[in-house]
Amino acid sequence: MIKIGKMMKTLVACGMVLSLALGMVGCKKSGQSALDRIKQSGKLVLGTCADYPPYEFHKTTNGNDEIIGFDVEIAKAIADELGVKLEIKDMKFDGLLPALKTNNIDLIVAGMNITPERQKQVDFSKLYYTAKQAVVVRKEDKDKFDSLEALSGKKIGVQKSSTQETIAKDSIKDAQLTSLGKVTDLMLEVKNKKVDGILVVDEVAKAYVNKNDDLAIAGAVFKDADDSSAIAVNKGNGDLIDVINKVIDKLNSQNKITDWVTQYNDVAQQD
Repeated sequence: MIKIGKMMKTLVACGMVLSLALGMVGCKKSGQSALDRIKQSGKLVLGTCADYPPYEFHKTTNGNDEIIGFDVEIAKAIADELGVKLEIKDMKFDGLLPALKTNNIDLIVAGMNITPERQKQVDFSKLYYTAKQAVVVRKEDKDKFDSLEALSGKKIGVQKSSTQETIAKDSIKDAQLTSLGKVTDLMLEVKNKKVDGILVVDEVAKAYVNKNDDLAIAGAVFKDADDSSAIAVNKGNGDLIDVINKVIDKLNSQNKITDWVTQYNDVAQQD
């Protein structure tokens, strides 16, 4: 009986050691950095919302649909720096942060700007591009909305969880907001007279207006409401941020980002 008891104690002890070892392995795996995970998988998973030309948008080439834009070029440069392939996941803008926090994507490059609320959830690279705000309206209404005061109490479309949603609340008195996940859906809202105008960054506004004869950019001006974009990663991944910032510095020193903005503005305007 004594021998059996000792044997049982030994088995229990061994089991506890094995469980502890497995737990440590599990912790090590779950604590893997984003940079290590990317290099191990051989791919960088980009999360974006591809309805935002010239930042990111769909384009059919030789019958094949692809996602292009200057944000995509920046992500490709980061992937090249890491020596991995780029994989793109297209989703609604308000789904990007949850996807990043659950490691379904490795980074967000989607014209996203830094806000205090977002900084509580994720970390950001240095800024890589700054744009101004614009209001897209039906062409026949262009002269009606030549000031912020003229937009007071009107129905304004904004992308859900975007900076424009906040700007519209703060800058347009008594605005009746319609928040949707896709800019393409917002454009249909203004065309169908369900909203009076859509607040987006100026480059995106130009891209849609140039392809839609029934739309125009209103004269309303948003002072001190510039939209500066940065790249988001999960918190605690300073090594990945360092790589991203290095790439941004390199691209800016070569004026690549400015060139890509011009290039993809032109592409977005083509039928």
